[in-house]
Formats: sequence, C-alpha cells, structure tokens
Amino acid sequence: MKGLFACLGDDRSFFFELSVCGFRHLRASTISYGTVTYVTVTHGYVNIAFPAICVVSCKTSGVMRMMERMADFSHILTTRPDFDDEDREWLHHLVADWQVIADLSFADLLLILQNGEGKYIIAEQCRPSTVMSLRADDVVGDVVEEEMSAELDAAMASESVFRSTVLRTVGESTVCNVYAPVRHNGKTLGLVVRETNMATRESNGRYESESISAGKQLYEMIPRGQFPYRNPIMNQRHNARVADGFIVLTVEGIVRYASPNAISCFRRLGSVSTMQGEYLSEIGTKLLRENDPVLETLPLVLSGKAAVDSELDANKSAVSMRSLPLMDANGRVGAVVLCRDVTELRRREKELQTKDATISEIHHRVKNNLQAVSALLRLQARKTKSEEVKKELKEAQRRVQTIAMVHEGLSQTADEIVDYDKVISSLLKMAVDLATMRDQHIDIDFIGRFGMMPAQDATPLSLVLTELITNSVEHGFEGRKEGHITISVGRGGNNSMLWSKTMARAWPMRSMMVWHVPPDPVWERRSSARSSTTISEARSVGSPVVAVAPE
Repeated sequence: MKGLFACLGDDRSFFFELSVCGFRHLRASTISYGTVTYVTVTHGYVNIAFPAICVVSCKTSGVMRMMERMADFSHILTTRPDFDDEDREWLHHLVADWQVIADLSFADLLLILQNGEGKYIIAEQCRPSTVMSLRADDVVGDVVEEEMSAELDAAMASESVFRSTVLRTVGESTVCNVYAPVRHNGKTLGLVVRETNMATRESNGRYESESISAGKQLYEMIPRGQFPYRNPIMNQRHNARVADGFIVLTVEGIVRYASPNAISCFRRLGSVSTMQGEYLSEIGTKLLRENDPVLETLPLVLSGKAAVDSELDANKSAVSMRSLPLMDANGRVGAVVLCRDVTELRRREKELQTKDATISEIHHRVKNNLQAVSALLRLQARKTKSEEVKKELKEAQRRVQTIAMVHEGLSQTADEIVDYDKVISSLLKMAVDLATMRDQHIDIDFIGRFGMMPAQDATPLSLVLTELITNSVEHGFEGRKEGHITISVGRGGNNSMLWSKTMARAWPMRSMMVWHVPPDPVWERRSSARSSTTISEARSVGSPVVAVAPE
C-alpha cells in the first residue's frame, strides 16, 4: 500500500483516484457499515477491501484525501517478527555495502522481502553511480506485482544465483532480472534483484568487461553468505567508490587490470609503472621513503587479502584505498581495490586543524586578558577610599567576569551555540558573591531550562541576569544577613520570561522582578532607576526587555 487513506462525509459511497500496490490511477470506493468505513480498490481483476485507517472531516462533495506515508527500511523489517537481531543487522550491513556491486555491475539493485502477510515488498533500492539509473522514482515500500510471485518463490528456494527467463520493460529499457537469495545462518532472508539494462551489454570495452566481471563475482558471493563481509575493518573517511578508480588483482596480488582513474591516483603518488602485471604491494612499497609512517592495514589492502581500508601517503599526495576480496566456494580468488585521490581533502583538514589550534590559542589569551582586567579592577577597588568609586569598580568587575564566563562556555563548542544551563550555575554564584556584603549569606538557584542559545543572545542575557541578581540582593536584602533567591525561566507563547524572587529567611516574599522579552520591540517600564540602566543596556544590544517591579 502506497498511502494511508482518510475519509468521512455525508456520502456513503464515492470514487476517487489513488496510488496503491505500485499501480496508479486506480478506481476506489468507500462504503460504511456502522462505524467502520471500508475502502475498496479495483484494478483489472484485483479487488482489495480494507478498513479506512484515518478519519478526517471533508465536505459533502465526496472529496477524499490521501495521507502519503514514506516507507522506511527499518519499519519494513519490523513486519517480520521471525527475523532476529542478527538477521536485521545482516540486512543493514548488506544495504550499507552493496553500492559497489551496483557500480561495478552497471545495474540497479532492489532488496525484496516478504512482509507479515507473505507478500513481496521492495524494502530498499540502490542506484548505480557509473551509469544512468533505470528507476527515477523511489520504489521502496511498493508491493511487487502478483504475476512475479512464482518467479520470486523459485528464486527464494534456489541455493545460488537465479536468472529470470523473461525480459521485462522498465520505463523504455529492456531489463534482465537476476536474483541472489540473501542467506544468513542457514535462513533465506530475502532477494537482491539485479536489474541490468540490456543496452549496457552492447559494445563493451575492457573497462566495462572487467567491471561487470568483478561485480558478478561479488554478487554471486551473496547467496554463499560471503557478502557483506564479516567484521570488516573500516577506519578511513572519504572511502573510494568505483568511479574514483578500481584495480583488479589476482589471488597472488598481481594487477590484472587498473582503471584510468586508478592509474592517475598512483601517478600523483609518483609511480611511473604501467601497473598491469606487477605486484601492487611492490608498487606501493617503492613509493614509500625511509622513515615514512605506514598504516598497519596497508599491506593487507595492497595484497587484497582482507576487507580493510587504508591510506597511502607519498609525494605530498594521499590516496585512500579499500580492498574487496573476491571469493568462490573454495576460497579467495582475487580482489578489487578501490582508489580515491584525497590529497585536497587532507590539505583542507590540515588547514582546519591549524585554524582550530589558532582559535584555541586566541580563546586562551582572551580568557587570560579578561581575568587580568578583573583582577586589576578588584585591586583598584581595594585601594580606593571612595565608596561610590568602589561600587562602580565592583560593578565593572562583575560585568567583566560575566563576559569571561560566557566566553569560556562558547570556547568549548565548535559553533556559536552554548548550552546555557551549564553556564548559568557558575554565573549565578559569581553574581551573588560579588553583590553580597561580607556578613551576608544568600543562597541562589534556578528553576526551568534555558537550553541551547546562540552567542549573540547569551552575552546580553548574562548581563541582564547579573544585573537582576544584583538588584535583588541590594534591594531585597538590605539590612538582612540571610536569604534565598530563585531564578525561574519559562516561556509564554513566543515570549521568554525570567522571574527573580527574593525571599528573606523566615519572612514572606519581599519583592519580585520580571524580565520579559516579547516578540516585538514594545517597551514598557515600571521600575526603579536601577532597573532602567539594565533596560538601556539590553536595548543597545537589540534585546527588547520589559522590567516590572511591584509597587
């Protein structure tokens, strides 16, 4: 079924067009029995009836709506309760690695499974990157035509690759289907269908014939449980594809064929060899200089003895390689080595590493400078005798410390977004410590979550919070030695709100201040002169704020 159907209306029966079971423009009708509405789909001799899944309101004109549902591979696997976790994992490994078969074979691949009702359904598809795909549309989730059931049953019962005797038409192309039963732990899980355009078989050169031959060998490994590979070692990023270049090795590790792109990759490494007829391991060894670092997986890749990947660095160039052993019923018969020139990618990575190191050093120096400024302000405040000057210096120190804390939080992330819940805990404690007198003891905590916040919002919000706490301490606990402050954060619609409650120990609520950030720059103010200073500061950085204090 392609979609979910929703219907409700005054009409008890009406017709509409839909897409179901891979067919388009089908005739369908609905009829209600009591509280259940059934949908009947008709296409030729096919007549399917099922309950309507969703019910929505529609007009009396009899218009029906269809809610499209995108098929998902994992969801399709859940329809098979007889599959255990190992079976599902095997299928996931298959579809993660079968792109190389599609590229080598110049063919589309389809994974066909039986659902819980025994019907064959397309669970996944793979388009080749080396030739034009036969299927422009996504067919995942489509039910296979009933006329193909007998052929699919025969393929499921086969112990090896099963070739169809019927040529089919996909679009404007004549296609030959070949089926490979997927076997795992003695159980047939499904079928991999190779759809080959017969036009690609005409006038093949050496490149095409070697590629198709290697793809055929990999494809025939599926029924024997040899593909996908068990426990492959994949460490490198930017793994090569067939179009990037491939080399076909014999069982001894001799190069039987190298594609033009593969030859170009080794040319950039400094090789002048024709490659064909030579040991790939010897070609790679000659490119290395004394004391050059060599990955431990490189010999396995160059010999094609294991499903591993590695990288060869020489002549200021880098080539990422991956080996795919070719096996028959008796063991390994050769290998395919994929190659990709990643010189430019590695150069950019080094540039990014250099920039990251530079940025990290800048962050460190900025942090140290902010701490030095804070220390100078604190030292100057101790030396001055004027209470007014001392108060202003302490306020300046408080703001510098706030900026330093936000900067430290931003320096820990790769992007300009900070987890503000991690910043606020130290920020609140610092703000209280700087605002309280020596003989005062005031606790502070916050309720709610700020979440992730961009840098342009974190800094002004920190300044607002610091000022809010300072006002709470100075005006809420004047003449008192103990108390508690609670910062509550919440959201009303599109508005972000902050509440500061100052509570004296064993005394009722003393005061409350609310900071309100509305979606539009509407300004209201009913506050003391102390709060208006903060409003002007917030306004200067583009953060509209409303301060409210009960009179």
